[in-house]
Amino acid sequence: MNLPQCEISYTPANFDSEILLVAGGRRPNENFFKAVAQGRKIFAVDKGIEICRACNIFPEILIGDFDSAESAALDWAIENKIPIKRHPVEKDFTDTQLALELLDKNISAIITGIFGGRFDHLFSNVLTCANFKSKIFLADEQEIIFYVKGGESVEVKFFQQPYAVSLLPITETCAGVTTENLHWELSNAKLKQNFPNAISNRAESSEIKISVESGTLAIYFCFNA
Repeated sequence: MNLPQCEISYTPANFDSEILLVAGGRRPNENFFKAVAQGRKIFAVDKGIEICRACNIFPEILIGDFDSAESAALDWAIENKIPIKRHPVEKDFTDTQLALELLDKNISAIITGIFGGRFDHLFSNVLTCANFKSKIFLADEQEIIFYVKGGESVEVKFFQQPYAVSLLPITETCAGVTTENLHWELSNAKLKQNFPNAISNRAESSEIKISVESGTLAIYFCFNA
């Protein structure tokens, strides 16, 4: 997976193609959005249509209950004949969860416009994405979250050094966690969800590696203080 700040490679590699979901949280800057949109199919989720309009980039589909998107952006989508999948405001799932249901299990997805705003929305999205078979990357120019599951390892090549690297257990425990080229290294460590202490680490190289024997681990990069 190529992002403006880094390249993330999994072993084993288990996805075939990539899409971009644009959600309605903190709006990514236009340079970031244009970079991640290039060569990828785009799903806009509710307010996410606004940055598509600002950059004149046309999504494959627009999904949501449209309780927050500007009317001018919705009018732009209609004028440009962008397919719209409308959901009721009163529903059991969030707009982002409904958009993720459209993904094939062998597709990886970048979700931008996911950070900022209400904590409950971010909490829901982080846990929802961790449990999808698809590879999900939450990203904008400031922050990145992705997941490493039992039996997987990742190698990350940075084009921009992160301010902080944090390892956050999503499952009750993550066992056999091993890192390379972090300031505080882990070797076959056991991390606990109820005591997430492996945060605010630092990358000591432009390349790092992280592996997990069991459990689901969220990897978090922060690119500003």
